[in-house]
Amino acid sequence: MKDTPRPMIDIILETLDDAKAENTIAIDMEGKSPMSDHMVVTSGRSQRHVSALANQLSKALKEGGHKLPRIEGMPNADWVLVDAGDVIVHVFRPEVREFYNLEKMWQGDLAADPQ
Repeated sequence: MKDTPRPMIDIILETLDDAKAENTIAIDMEGKSPMSDHMVVTSGRSQRHVSALANQLSKALKEGGHKLPRIEGMPNADWVLVDAGDVIVHVFRPEVREFYNLEKMWQGDLAADPQ
């Protein structure tokens, strides 16, 4: 009997932490979008770090028993999208992340909470 793969979100968050990604935010997308269960937004310090994070995620997911994700944006590595199906990861350089501010758009309810 084959073991069930470790949850994708756990592999992704652990890999990003190990690879020194910055300001990682995981957003539960259940009920917000039919495209994925989670969205993760994180930053790399440079274009090289952004592309390294995306490559490490791909390798970790494969080693964790998941299929290889689709990766877009590697040539410029300002904003790389790692589409693993149930989890979509956006890896930004800090300036680009600040400009698009995706987490504010998807966490609208949380950002408006005065607590």
